[in-house]
Amino acid sequence: MEPHWRYRTSGVFGTAVIALVTVVLANEPAVRSMIEFVPVLANLPADRAVGDELLFEATTTTVVVLVAMVPLYKPRPRRILDTWMDAGRRTILALLSLATIGYFDYTYRLPRATLLVAGGLLLFVLPLWFVAIRRRPAGTGERTVIIGDDPETIKDILAAVDGAVIGYVSPPSAYVGNTDLTPMRPQTDGGKESDAIGDLTYLGGLSRLDEILFDYDVDTAILAFDRPDRAEFFGALDTCYEYGVAAKVHRDHADVVLTDGTAGGELVDVDLEPWDWQDHLIKRLFDIAFAVGGLVVLSPVIAVVGVAIKLDDGGPIFYSQNRTATFGDTFTIYKFRSMVPEGASIEPTDDDTNDRITRVGRFLRQTHLDEIPQLWSILVGDMSVVGPRAVWTEEEEQYLETTVDAWRKRWFVKPGLTGLAQIHQATSIEPIEKLRYDLQYIREQSFWFDVQIVVRQIWNVLTDVTRTIAGGDTDQR
Repeated sequence: MEPHWRYRTSGVFGTAVIALVTVVLANEPAVRSMIEFVPVLANLPADRAVGDELLFEATTTTVVVLVAMVPLYKPRPRRILDTWMDAGRRTILALLSLATIGYFDYTYRLPRATLLVAGGLLLFVLPLWFVAIRRRPAGTGERTVIIGDDPETIKDILAAVDGAVIGYVSPPSAYVGNTDLTPMRPQTDGGKESDAIGDLTYLGGLSRLDEILFDYDVDTAILAFDRPDRAEFFGALDTCYEYGVAAKVHRDHADVVLTDGTAGGELVDVDLEPWDWQDHLIKRLFDIAFAVGGLVVLSPVIAVVGVAIKLDDGGPIFYSQNRTATFGDTFTIYKFRSMVPEGASIEPTDDDTNDRITRVGRFLRQTHLDEIPQLWSILVGDMSVVGPRAVWTEEEEQYLETTVDAWRKRWFVKPGLTGLAQIHQATSIEPIEKLRYDLQYIREQSFWFDVQIVVRQIWNVLTDVTRTIAGGDTDQR
């Protein structure tokens, strides 16, 4: 059986068994006796299912959990933290679905005590199971592939690699007009069949990179692109990051990546994950707590702002925009609309001279209230509380043309609601200054550094709110 089918089979079978066992355990007399000693659970009806009722409860739970876990059956990230958190989110979705089924029809309802006990077990065991079955890198450094679009670069890198390379991955565009390589026939996945560059085996096209990394249990990927193209170069880095595969690039591309020392004279190690997993977990938990707390506490403000925007000019309440995320991906942010509809421009301007800003919008900008909807982006994981400020995709293209290549180094860290550049009032009007602060943050980042930035930003916001209410001017951050 192929590795990815073994993983899928293990995922489905293990999930079903775990769901069945947890419901059975939740109905065991010994477990029911233990519930009586738990203050909250002791007050719940101690309905213990047996026979057909137990079979029905276990079957219902198993079906719901199996459906909720569908995205995890595809071989995906091998990184422990991502696997654990993905499985945890899907488990919570399954439990909410079971609770909803019980709310609408008593016949199919799991007793609350059973749901809570089984849910607690599932929240621990299911993530642990998917972490256990994930494919781990061999750790030997000998499972290396080359990924690129330039045959000559692939050959040069192959000569610079110490040790064996199992093959290369490349899009078909790399071979247009190249007469030195074996003729190739297009495949449905976008790649082409070939026996070798020299004696190097062709593994497939870029569209199959995730499957190739998984199937061949790759340790290291070396990028051999003609230039660090956003769609392919950083897309390959993103896939390596998701699968826990170490990445290296030629030293000529070192200006656009975060480096983690050198590996030989020609190749540079890419620091795909500048945070260690403990800080990454703490940072994510902080992001969730901050976003949830902010949305709850500011819910009355959100309602008032929405009404004020509508009364001001009758236009839409929210404004959406595509921003650049990690590895050049994009996501959509939402802000309270502060300008006239269709008033956005890629040219950075000062708020004091911008006549497109509405009356309510000017107040929102001065008090930073227009940023509140971005708490949702933080909650779902598109942004963090602290990080390089997410830039409008069209504006970022302009920066890439007019500034140094180092701008792309910002793509290795999740964008933030605020950052070191914001607390130092470096705006898009001064991209070089903004980049300097962003790179400083990336070099020095830690959870406690984030806390310091958040405290300073909250102080700045409170100061701006006070000045605005008092009728003074504020600096835009």
